Amino acid sequence: MKKYILYLLLAVIPLAGHSQSILRRSQSAATNDANLQLEKFQYFYRYLNSSYIETVDNADLIETAIKDILAELDPHSSYISPEDMVEVTESFDGKFSGIGVQINTLNDSLHVANVVNGGPSETVGLYPNDRIVTVDGQNIVGLSQTEAVKLLRGPKGTAVNIEVVRPGEKEKLNFRIIRDDIPIESIDAAYMIRPGVGYIRVNRFAHTTISEFREAFTGLDSPQALILDLRGNSGGLLNQAIDLSNFFLPRGSLVVSTEGRMVASEQYKATSPGTFLRGKVVVLIDEFSASASEIVAGALQDWDRAVIVGRRSFGKGLVQRQFPLPDGSAMNITVSKYLTPTGRAIQRPFEKGHGSDYYDDFANRFSTGYADTLNTADSLRFTTLRLGKSVYEGGGIYPDYYVPADTSAYSDYYAALIRKGVIFELSNRTLDRSRRQLLAQYPTVESFRDGYTAPETMLTELRELGGEREVEFVADDWAVSRDDIAERLKVYLARTLYGETGAYVISNTTDPVVEKALEIIVNWDTEASGIATDGI
Repeated sequence: MKKYILYLLLAVIPLAGHSQSILRRSQSAATNDANLQLEKFQYFYRYLNSSYIETVDNADLIETAIKDILAELDPHSSYISPEDMVEVTESFDGKFSGIGVQINTLNDSLHVANVVNGGPSETVGLYPNDRIVTVDGQNIVGLSQTEAVKLLRGPKGTAVNIEVVRPGEKEKLNFRIIRDDIPIESIDAAYMIRPGVGYIRVNRFAHTTISEFREAFTGLDSPQALILDLRGNSGGLLNQAIDLSNFFLPRGSLVVSTEGRMVASEQYKATSPGTFLRGKVVVLIDEFSASASEIVAGALQDWDRAVIVGRRSFGKGLVQRQFPLPDGSAMNITVSKYLTPTGRAIQRPFEKGHGSDYYDDFANRFSTGYADTLNTADSLRFTTLRLGKSVYEGGGIYPDYYVPADTSAYSDYYAALIRKGVIFELSNRTLDRSRRQLLAQYPTVESFRDGYTAPETMLTELRELGGEREVEFVADDWAVSRDDIAERLKVYLARTLYGETGAYVISNTTDPVVEKALEIIVNWDTEASGIATDGI
């Protein structure tokens, strides 16, 4: 389309004699004058509509031009059609339905922006940044976001088959997803993981996040330490990130600032006295923690209020402002960037007009086994505000303690079972026939955690069901993944029997990042020397 527009521009200008003066003015003006360029485009538009051989679809032409221009600027500026504006509003109000994803359109492709924790897509292993290319065999590349969403939605309990292109994977991946009601809460889990140690997992920052968090914290047994899990949290509303940071910081503490070219710089500070100013805090992040999550992690790290554990966050630190357009559509235009309290830029580097390279760079973290080397160049070094510790800029928040992803139990067979929904389907079958017996034998999630193991008959049934779903059994892969598959079955059963928190009670028992967080809390004086636990 870009070449098409350029061809028309060059072809129609000679049709009017006085247009030569416009061309000479453009050639002679060694400037990026906005008014001159707008005048040039207006001439082009008029000539196109008055002289082109066929009737021009002006709506499509303008939408395409806007999309192409925004795509040349940065990875996060975007156009939102009138229909898609409804989806955007619902996403922050918590009204999800269907397969449980938030999506963006980039270069005519449907990209997964976020996967709702506990939803159908998360269950089968769909990832943020996956590109959906077919839905039930229909190619959706080039379809509008609204048209694609209609294909993905459907009645609860029905199946949809999608094909995905994942950066770093040579072949397309096939997923079978059972549509379901989607969790709308911001808090996935809140419980006492050890005596005196609370655990709260926040999956996104929506309108009710801080009120949900306060309620969850109040429900804990007066913890002296807290693990705040922001892994997989792709962000959301800025004010909620500020309020959550304020929960751990006193009034007046700088949480985040913004810096732009045409908009005034702003500082966002804690406005209340803070609730949990005394006590140990560990924040968990990973490569899917983005935007608002990074603001919280960066603020608590810069103020030496928490220890950050996990893997480097996504690095989404550009601020978009939404500008409405006359037909009900809108543009999200990047106007500034986020800076942590020490002045670190959160945004990771990108080249203008190379959105695919930007996401491919993110995917390289997977292809290299999640290895992520910290760049300790002096130009990227900052010092924390209380202890003067070294922290670094370079895209995202670097954890104080890096914990690599445990991929030792991964196999292609295991991945195929997940993508086809086989493990989830078997857990549902099991509960259909054994729910009462399981609850009678294991009345609490703790008793289930300590006493239940998936029986061999269940694992045999899993392999058979996999065959029915065209997942070919691989003995060597089974040997590698068997224990993890059994554990995933246990997690799925616990989620349905005891709620979302129950799933994390099970999964956290073998989670190396959680294990490291608990180790730090136990050995706080040596592992987290100087981190504020007595108020700041």
